[in-house]
Amino acid sequence: MIVRPKPNLLGILFSLKGSIAKRIALRSLMVTLLASVIVLVETLHPAYFSKVNATPFTLLGLSLSIFMSFRNNACYDRWWEGRKQLGQMVIEVRSLIRETQVLGDTAVRASLLRGVCGFAHGLVARLRHEDEARAISPWTAVQANHPNLPDSVLQTLGARFSSLAEQGVISDWRYTQLETRLVGLSQVQASCERIKSTPLPFPYTLLLHRTIYLFCILLPFAMAEPLGWLTPVFTAIVSYTFFGLDEIGGDLEDPFGFDENDLPCNAIVRTLEREILAAVGESDLPPALEPVEYVLT
Repeated sequence: MIVRPKPNLLGILFSLKGSIAKRIALRSLMVTLLASVIVLVETLHPAYFSKVNATPFTLLGLSLSIFMSFRNNACYDRWWEGRKQLGQMVIEVRSLIRETQVLGDTAVRASLLRGVCGFAHGLVARLRHEDEARAISPWTAVQANHPNLPDSVLQTLGARFSSLAEQGVISDWRYTQLETRLVGLSQVQASCERIKSTPLPFPYTLLLHRTIYLFCILLPFAMAEPLGWLTPVFTAIVSYTFFGLDEIGGDLEDPFGFDENDLPCNAIVRTLEREILAAVGESDLPPALEPVEYVLT
């Protein structure tokens, strides 16, 4: 995620960190070169363009803008929903830290809270298709054959809370509270998995891609006669806008990845890691993750 102060005019014009300009530069350049060729042909053979009318492109551009706004809003909703779920995970973990203070045995409490930290690491690894066992194992035991390792951690924690209640170490009311926190973490995982495994309908995205390319390729035919050699300039601006919005929507559609505009999953998990280690009495805490060149991972 990009974390930086509001840029000044020069920063707006020349900033590349967090911009999608590098990723769409080739496409925009190809469209601009095509526009230049079209203007050259129009200059040499103006009769070919005498009957080209810009009205259809105006209507198509308006429709395309509305269509793109719907898609980008849907993609941003997924990004924001992912951020809310990670925030909910922080709430549930902090609540567990408070509610386990009743445990007199500090070793038992430390083991339980380290398991919670293992769940957070495992969830992020699962959302990124990384090795879940490798992410969880430094914090708690791993059930090697379980198909859902983060959930297996919650199952183990639930069984241990139940055992503590049966032994009379915690009251039934306290057990209910702790189990409610585990349910909350399970809901966070299910919600994040829903976002990860349910992309926007492919025909929806495909139609938008095709329409953007058709519009940017055909637009110079309408602008060549009235604008002349200004056509490549305006074509570059239009293609940068449409290709850029399309690329941004693709980034926001999957908010748990490693793109510069994705959610700072590592930083959020590091925050939980520091708070859990502090709660169990550790003094040598790992440093909080800070933005590197304005990017917080």
